Amino acid sequence: MGGVEDDEPPTKRVKVSLGGKRGLANNSSHLEPATGSLYNSMARPLPSDGGDVEMVGSKGIIKKMEFVRIITEALYSLGYEKTGSLLEEESGIPLHSSLVGLLRKQVLDGNWEESVVTLHKIGFLEETTLKSASFLILEQKFFELLGKERVIDALQTLRTEITPLSIDVNRVHELASCVVYYSQPKSVGSSNGEVVSGKSRSKLLEELQKLLPPAVMIPERRLENLVEQALNVQRGSCVFHNSLDSALSLFSDHQCGKDQIPSRTCQVLESHNDEVWFLIFSHDGKYLASSSNDRSAIIWEVNVDGVVTMKHKLTGHQRPVMSISWSPDSRQILTCGLEDVIRLWDVISGECLQVYGKSGLCFVSCEWHPDGNRIFTGLIDKSICMWDLDGNELECWKGQRTLKISDMAVTSDGEKIITICRETSILILDRVAKVEKLIEEDQVITSFSLSTNNKYLLVDLFNQEVHLWSLEGDFKLISKYKGHKRSRFIIRSCFGGFEQGFIASGSEDSQVYIWHRGTGELLEKLPGHSGSVNCVSWNPRNPHMLASASDDRTIRIWGLNSVNLKRKEKQENGVVHHCNGRV
Repeated sequence: MGGVEDDEPPTKRVKVSLGGKRGLANNSSHLEPATGSLYNSMARPLPSDGGDVEMVGSKGIIKKMEFVRIITEALYSLGYEKTGSLLEEESGIPLHSSLVGLLRKQVLDGNWEESVVTLHKIGFLEETTLKSASFLILEQKFFELLGKERVIDALQTLRTEITPLSIDVNRVHELASCVVYYSQPKSVGSSNGEVVSGKSRSKLLEELQKLLPPAVMIPERRLENLVEQALNVQRGSCVFHNSLDSALSLFSDHQCGKDQIPSRTCQVLESHNDEVWFLIFSHDGKYLASSSNDRSAIIWEVNVDGVVTMKHKLTGHQRPVMSISWSPDSRQILTCGLEDVIRLWDVISGECLQVYGKSGLCFVSCEWHPDGNRIFTGLIDKSICMWDLDGNELECWKGQRTLKISDMAVTSDGEKIITICRETSILILDRVAKVEKLIEEDQVITSFSLSTNNKYLLVDLFNQEVHLWSLEGDFKLISKYKGHKRSRFIIRSCFGGFEQGFIASGSEDSQVYIWHRGTGELLEKLPGHSGSVNCVSWNPRNPHMLASASDDRTIRIWGLNSVNLKRKEKQENGVVHHCNGRV
């Protein structure tokens, strides 16, 4: 590394300054059950036979009646009708009371008046809940009458049955507009099916189920929901969780070890002739691109066995290549020279398809629009421009929009552009709403990265900290990551792992640092490089593959450190690759 020389690129070598109308079809009526006590002296629809409630389980906190009922419901939902019926018979615990069972049958048979009568017979519902449930049933009756072209009967239902309930006046007006619409002559080819079709009867049952107390009508797939909750809790409490959900099992409690974090050097790639400043995996995880002070970029291919091989070396830039951006379909890349032009390359052929330039100005950053047909660039005059792929400038935002040292990101809807606009500020430019917002830091910002879900921004600072900002609602600093070394150079961090649950960063002490995103705990320090680690990238399709770029002119591919992984050596292009097999 050495000291800083005057002729070295400022963005890599210079010390950072310290200065400073609802649709009516298939829509619910959005009626909410009343809060408060739902039970009076009749509020035990399915009491146990004994005086005391029988409990099961080692801790005695599970009511046997509830447990059996949700098992029965699960059997029915899985299609095991005979088994569910047998369980009801053998346990003596029915899934539903006789009245609820009758109500369900009447709804499915379309016996609307009888359904409302049965609903009232249940007897322990709050008046508001009773009215809301009656509204849903009569609304379905209304729509089915319209569907049968019985407009007068539908109008009569609206006037004499629905309106007297005196709830949801706006919805009553909408139903009235349906009668008007359906009564008008229709042009040939017109369709009113969406307006008058209403909900299916099974859907109506689901809505009634949400409205009525759970003790009356058990929610659909309740057992599945409880099991999923338990698995989510186990997964969320596992600091090292970095595997697909298919790895979760009901047969044992879930707990990952450190061996799920990529921490073993799987390959060392040595095809650059100078310091490697930047690298990033393609969106599909099939390629890796790197750039260097040697004024080249390399496209690497990630083979099905996990081995990374060189595909193309891209030359033509007159200055060091500072950054790379992958097209949304991973078929093209942009390379940005340090205060140089931007080049567009075809990934398969390695051909340069376009060179973007602007008279008298140089570029400092680039990023793709999510549609893959436009690109954004940051220029040395601190402006941001949007181009089509043929090199035609479409729009430009001038002013203090970017810096000489700059990263750029674009949200997945293509509406917001994110860039460093001042030493301690990040600009979020909403180009559609024409609104600008700032993230303000106390320290000099050196780089940043945006999470794939656009919810978080990872900000690298001069003071050897990485900050995690939430971009939802008001911007909020939610976590800090510390421990790595950074005193002179640009060091980049990234999100990675399962659901981007980890943070990785380079460091000037030649190591790769990995933290848990949620807790901020430092999980790993990975030695191996012999120079400053400038950039890291986590494979978005393989949570067990991480890459790092260093001043030692190498790229390291990191895989799982497990005794169960097959170790082998592969000689290729004069370089020895140590590989754990499939990564």
